[in-house]
Amino acid sequence: MAQQKILTYLPVLPSGELMGSAAELLGAAAQLGSPVGVIVTTPGMAEAAAESAGELGAATVRVAEHEAVGTTLTEPTVDVFTTAWEDLRPEAVLVPNDIDGRDLAARLSVRTHSAIAADVVGVHRDEEGIVAHHSVYGSTFTTESATTHGTLIITLREGAVDYRGQPVTPEIHRVELGELPPQAASITEFSASVEASTRPDLRGAPTVVAGGRGLGSAEGFALAEQLADALGAGLGASRAAVDAGYAPHSLQVGQTGVTVAPDLYIALGISGAVQHLAGMQTAKTVVAINKDPEAPIFDIADLGIVGDVFEVVPQLIETLKAQRP
Repeated sequence: MAQQKILTYLPVLPSGELMGSAAELLGAAAQLGSPVGVIVTTPGMAEAAAESAGELGAATVRVAEHEAVGTTLTEPTVDVFTTAWEDLRPEAVLVPNDIDGRDLAARLSVRTHSAIAADVVGVHRDEEGIVAHHSVYGSTFTTESATTHGTLIITLREGAVDYRGQPVTPEIHRVELGELPPQAASITEFSASVEASTRPDLRGAPTVVAGGRGLGSAEGFALAEQLADALGAGLGASRAAVDAGYAPHSLQVGQTGVTVAPDLYIALGISGAVQHLAGMQTAKTVVAINKDPEAPIFDIADLGIVGDVFEVVPQLIETLKAQRP
């Protein structure tokens, strides 16, 4: 019996490389059926991106190139996905749970009359079809959802799925984009904001070090930065630390910030308010360092250290440096 097709959106960076979420999306698709990657980009970038998708497990890749992709929001991608949906009638569609992915999912849902499972942290197949897993109520409960008929559109939380597809030589199909509707929103001008960093992106980092109000100041927050650099980890912060001016909002982890699901999450001086837990509780291992033994963060930590971060963390950093070859 032939495997069901799983359409998978693979966003492309301005550099022409696939976004970091591509490996996870194709891994999740491979768990459910036969992944079909969909790449929509500006001219000259699709071929290399499609080959990269094959290395991540996409046996079939649909590509479309158009000048408008760089300046028109969502509409070109929705058009390509709608055509692919009509051709293949996939059992599921997988997109990243980011701004562009959620926009695409909503528009495709309206066009195809399909159901959406949003912010999914896992997938599996049972005897009746595809099941999506959700972490809800501040990650207090894990629930499941499934569609009773038709295609299920899934927005997948980055960092939630470990499975990876096997490298293959992809079969590449080119799709022609027709004329875009005049009402399509477009970018008239933009200015690039470049931030140089050697740290991995917070959303997809396998290890995250986050600092809270217990670090006391922006200077104290540098301790979290030092530990993150020693571990090659992403850097995060609690809302309390951001509100106090210790770190920029882009680092905020929690209900009103970034949601992460790393292999290892190290919380420094973070009390563990429910709003913060909602953004990191699906981490596979949580280590908390706090001088307050009653801090709520210890309730969900796999390893808790009751102590002063300014005494514990420097020792940890020195130990890590000593172990390097």
